[in-house]
Amino acid sequence: MIGIISAMPEEMQSILEAMQVEDTLVRGKRKYHKGILYDKEVVVVFSRWGKVAAATTVTQLFNLFNISEILFSGVAGALDMRLEIGDIVIGTALIQHDMNASPLYPILEIPLLNKTRFETTHSRNLENALSQFVSNYDSFFNNEPEKFGIKSPKIYSGVILSGDLFVNASSQIEHLLQKVPEALCTEMEGAAVAQVCYEYNIPFQIVRIISDKADDNSHIDFPLFAGEVAGKYALGILQYYLKK
Repeated sequence: MIGIISAMPEEMQSILEAMQVEDTLVRGKRKYHKGILYDKEVVVVFSRWGKVAAATTVTQLFNLFNISEILFSGVAGALDMRLEIGDIVIGTALIQHDMNASPLYPILEIPLLNKTRFETTHSRNLENALSQFVSNYDSFFNNEPEKFGIKSPKIYSGVILSGDLFVNASSQIEHLLQKVPEALCTEMEGAAVAQVCYEYNIPFQIVRIISDKADDNSHIDFPLFAGEVAGKYALGILQYYLKK
C-alpha cells in the first residue's frame, strides 16, 4: 500500500476527489483516507505544517497501515536562482537546515544517527511520471498557470532543505545557501518525513513544486499558487506514477 502525503490541504482535496475512498480513520486530529487511486491501494493524508507535525503524521501512518512506500508532494520556495515558479524538484536528499546540536555534534548532523542528509529512493518511475506530466502540462489546466507566468515548467533533481521557518527574505536565502550551497529549495516537512522513513526502513520519494522565490514576495505568491495550481500538479503527477 502506497502512502501519499500532501503538504497542502488543496493538494489532498484534489486527490480525494479523484480516488475511491473506502475508509477514513481519524487519529491525532488527522484524517487518513484509505482507498483506490488509479487502480492502486493508497492512503492519503495531509501532513500539517512543520517538522514535528509531519513526523507525527507519517509515524501514525506506519502504525495504522502496511505501507510499502511513501510519496510526498507539496510546494516549496526556490533557493537556486535557476528555478522559476511552476518548476518541479525531485528530492535526492533532504537536510534539516535548523538542526544544530553543536558542539556535541557537527552542525546539521542528526544526533545519534551520524547523518546530516537523508537520501531518497529517487526511482526512474517517478522521473518518467514527471516527464509525462510536463509533456502534457496544458491538458491539466485552463489558464491558471498564466497568472504566474508559467509556460514550460522544468524538472530539477537535488537537495531539499527543511526547517520550521517560512523563508521570505533574501537574507534568509543567503544564510541557507551558506550552510548548503547546492540546495535547490526549502520547505517545512520533507526532511522530518525522510528521517522517519529512514528509521523505519520505508522507501521515500518527494516532489516539490516551486510556488515562490522564498523572497519578500513569497507571502503573496504562496496562497494563490497553492489554491489554483498545486492540487492539479499533485494529481497529474500521481496519475502517471500510479499507472506505471
